[in-house]
Amino acid sequence: MIRVALVDDHSLFRRGMKLLLSSYPEIEVVVEAASGKEFLAVLDQTLPDVVFMDYDMPGMNGAETTEQALIRHPELKVITLSMYGESAYYTRMMECGAKGFLLKDSEFDEVVEAVKTVNNGGTYFSASLLESLSQSLKIPQPSELDIAEEDRLSEREIEILVAICRGLSTQEIADELFISKRTVDKHRANILEKSGCKNTASLVVYAIKNGLVEL
Repeated sequence: MIRVALVDDHSLFRRGMKLLLSSYPEIEVVVEAASGKEFLAVLDQTLPDVVFMDYDMPGMNGAETTEQALIRHPELKVITLSMYGESAYYTRMMECGAKGFLLKDSEFDEVVEAVKTVNNGGTYFSASLLESLSQSLKIPQPSELDIAEEDRLSEREIEILVAICRGLSTQEIADELFISKRTVDKHRANILEKSGCKNTASLVVYAIKNGLVEL
């Protein structure tokens, strides 16, 4: 059973999400909160696995709420929900540690897929959001890339980066490439260092920006 929290200031949206998610026997909505402050007040008593976090809320926004929640419970998996596709919102949430990113007009099948993917340790970007981000970011052609030799990703590192963008967990990447989890972790650390990214989610935008994944 995947325990889910819904944090959004629109009650109609929360009710709709709860009704739809409750139709899946493996998903249980255990927390509903109309604000970041309300969510943090009940977090220690009712700990979910996955949190749907609205970004634009009065008082404490989604980024501030996510930061505080993850300080208290680093194992939480947060999925950002927003009406907006601007990269600034998602860059901020990446920095805070969010693992999933959805626009509110995403298809419901995508919502369920996002829940399962992040619960299993992966990262999820909705297709519509990737398209929006790709339009807001200038994707350079290979001839335009000016990357120092020591910062260029190896073929294996690119393989792993693409797998990360697909939302695969460390174990799934290891199984697919027939390597150990330790080797995947080592490559991932190298990718983070070379790219200057802070977390797994920001690697997705890095891959888009540098034309390493196709949308």
